[in-house]
Amino acid sequence: MTDLQEFRKLAESFGSVAAEYDRARPSYPQELFDGLERLAGRSLRGARVLDVGAGTGISTRLLAARGADVVGVEPNEGMAAQFLASGPGLALVKGSGDELPFHDRSADVITYAQAFHWTRPERSVPEAVRVLRPGGALAAWWNVLDADVPWVRDANARLSVAFPEAYRQFGELDAVAEQWAPYGLETATVVLRWERRVTVDHVIADLSSRSYVAALGAGRRREVLEGEREALRSAFPDGRVTEPYLLDLTVAVTPH
Repeated sequence: MTDLQEFRKLAESFGSVAAEYDRARPSYPQELFDGLERLAGRSLRGARVLDVGAGTGISTRLLAARGADVVGVEPNEGMAAQFLASGPGLALVKGSGDELPFHDRSADVITYAQAFHWTRPERSVPEAVRVLRPGGALAAWWNVLDADVPWVRDANARLSVAFPEAYRQFGELDAVAEQWAPYGLETATVVLRWERRVTVDHVIADLSSRSYVAALGAGRRREVLEGEREALRSAFPDGRVTEPYLLDLTVAVTPH
């Protein structure tokens, strides 16, 4: 299987786990949007925002709650169906960051929540620059579990053995500023710390929504999930887990 075929297989796998994705994936604290506004130099209220790779609308709903005039952009039909079910009344357009279905200079802010790594930067960055108005902001962010915490480090070690290629790929998220630099974009980055307390079963549901797990055959997927459930139950006998997140936000503002 070629790299492109593997990429498409992973991307398409989200449709089968859209409900788990919407239910179990971590949300984002309000401090994220405070930081976005500060680095973008403008309020989200009244801003025309395109939330690209919107998935089930987790970030789209939060952007709307901040007063943004937001449109979700999502190519996957299963994820789009969940988006519409979870956020009735929110606008959604079928499309991808590599070919944005919007006019030149038509958006104030373009956001990627857990999604920029699904694009080809040589296409998605020029597309963002084309669609953004002068002084517009391009933003990307990721929730990443803090590997300095022992139980997270242990879980990462187990999963990196099971999915070495996936963990190599998603360990390179800090390259986003380098990917934007050739297009004349000066970036600013902030890392926020936050946490959520969930059950072991919730952690497993989150893991099941990861593309590299969803794309497995049913037997292998069950084996991986049950093995991880057993390890977490051993680490957390009361069944409750505090997940410590590092939320990495990168913002670039286009020239006026």
